Amino acid sequence: MSFEIEGKVHKIFDTEKKTETFQAREFVIETEGQYPQYVKFQLTQDRCQIVDEVNTGDMIKVYFDLRGREWNEKYFTNLNAWRVEAVSAEAKAPDEGNSDFPSKEYPAAESTESSTNADFDDLPF
Repeated sequence: MSFEIEGKVHKIFDTEKKTETFQAREFVIETEGQYPQYVKFQLTQDRCQIVDEVNTGDMIKVYFDLRGREWNEKYFTNLNAWRVEAVSAEAKAPDEGNSDFPSKEYPAAESTESSTNADFDDLPF
């Protein structure tokens, strides 16, 4: 199962050679929102170079898989990135006609002077 997330590049680490045949590289993005999160991803083997053209502060979309393992009765989870794309300013701006959720306009409530508090006390419970 794969996931994707957008964020601003916060830090890119150097590639580390873990063994003679295995290398890994990590990078961190900062998500947007009221409570921004710093999310660390791991790249392995030949994918370590996919962030070579990315700079700190760039907006990117990261495609990743969840990886989990056990070692000595301890559990570890990695976010294994496998693709990174630049996010353009045009793609970031919301497009009213192209949304995942259909928008629906509701008519404004009509105001009548004959309304009383009793009209609003008609709850069935």
